[in-house]
Amino acid sequence: MTRINLNELDPSFKFRVARQPGGEGITKCFGCKACTAACPIEAVEHRYDPRKIIRMALLGMKDEVLKSEFIWLCSTCYGCREVCPQDVRFTDVMFAIKNLAAEEACVPPGLVGQKNILKKHGRLYEVSDFENEKREKLGLPPIKEQAADYDILL
Repeated sequence: MTRINLNELDPSFKFRVARQPGGEGITKCFGCKACTAACPIEAVEHRYDPRKIIRMALLGMKDEVLKSEFIWLCSTCYGCREVCPQDVRFTDVMFAIKNLAAEEACVPPGLVGQKNILKKHGRLYEVSDFENEKREKLGLPPIKEQAADYDILL
């Protein structure tokens, strides 16, 4: 059983999530668990529970939510949206929560690594001479390194 320290709760957290694009539906959730029943991630990782993430956010457990590895597991299949009787739009709420986590530098190291590769190469893998030689044999133009001209938030 998890104990909650009331002094560590942030009652305004749910409103911060609701102000984010996509987070508007968070306060509609009444915990029916339809989202969890429809979730393919929960089927393979039983500790993942969309309803629990929403409940924690509604309670103001900001640090636990933003630092949770589970917020990054949503597969964005939108199965939860199809079954939610309250139109919470859980996938969109998860995007809002992940954006807040990124703002507070609560991002898994693997995603930070991907961001660095993307920033350096403009894609998630470096295109080497080997790949371009294969492209040439297929009659395709070479791919040049073109890192994006914009800064990636993470």
